[in-house]
Amino acid sequence: MEEAQIVNPISPDKVTDRPGLLEYAHTAGGAIIRPEDKGKITGRAVSAMREQTDMQIAQLYKQMQLLAEQATAIRNRVDVSERIYSAQMSFEPIVGHTYYFYLRKNGTDALSMIAPNEWGRKFPFERCVATVRMLADHTWDVFYHDTDFNE
Repeated sequence: MEEAQIVNPISPDKVTDRPGLLEYAHTAGGAIIRPEDKGKITGRAVSAMREQTDMQIAQLYKQMQLLAEQATAIRNRVDVSERIYSAQMSFEPIVGHTYYFYLRKNGTDALSMIAPNEWGRKFPFERCVATVRMLADHTWDVFYHDTDFNE
């Protein structure tokens, strides 16, 4: 009698001993695996990257503006300090003390220990330009006046 041969209906190309490495679900309850659109993935990644780098560039720009403002303030302090040191003064300024920077009627500058409201009836200057305080680096912290004190 002849023995019946059993033929496996599944193609040997469709069988594996490592089903977890297949590109598709190998059981009826397996996860659906769809190929991704690589252009969409790249587009989202590039968009996210641009948004992040734009935020970082904006932050660096703000920091740069702050540094530029600080540099300008220091430059202005040096310019005012040079003007104060070239003014007529009859004393040696002390660090941390407050003084008054005046403009004389002849256009020259003067530094005084006397405040504008302490001069009495006759104010001897054109105007008080600023109240200044000597800082530890021998530059001056300046508070400019808008008030006219010869009234």
